[in-house]
Amino acid sequence: MKSIQAIALALLFIAAFSCKEAKKETEEATEEVEETVDQVVETLDPEVVTFTMEPKSDSNVNGEVVFTEENGEVIMRANFTGLDEGEHAIHLHEKADCSSADGKSTGGHWNPTKEPHGKWGSEEGYHKGDIGNFTADTDGNATVEFTTDEWCMGCGDDTKDILGKAVIVHQGTDDFTSQPSGAAGARIACTGIIQ
Repeated sequence: MKSIQAIALALLFIAAFSCKEAKKETEEATEEVEETVDQVVETLDPEVVTFTMEPKSDSNVNGEVVFTEENGEVIMRANFTGLDEGEHAIHLHEKADCSSADGKSTGGHWNPTKEPHGKWGSEEGYHKGDIGNFTADTDGNATVEFTTDEWCMGCGDDTKDILGKAVIVHQGTDDFTSQPSGAAGARIACTGIIQ
């Protein structure tokens, strides 16, 4: 009788140990699946923020700017209406403050690396806010698309983080030479980038 009890006890111990190992393996597999799901969600669900442009300097310019951060890059897509036909400059300015009628409450171009003003990517230097020029059609409509890995949204790196900055559209074109801002003329549309 004692040998039957010993065998039963041994079988019970083996079963309990096997269940514990199976539970541990299941928990480890679950953690791996959760990590994989998180990585897939990060890839499939990029950071997207949309802003509406306000007319400034007695203009009729309206628009929408969408920033998407995905795979280490920020993509800016903007659509504008109410522009004069031809070229206009667009920049990021240092303060997300569109309160003044002329847009000057946004301060100067965003230039965290203290470079001279210039064309984006220029070896002579450029501001992180020097996006460049775009062209409005005969109806005053325009689309701008810009992608860079030199910006981020909410990363906390003062040389890359665009939160707290403003998008400004100018009446004229950026000559990429005049300091400190390219002589682009009046600020005709503004939005603050605040998430």
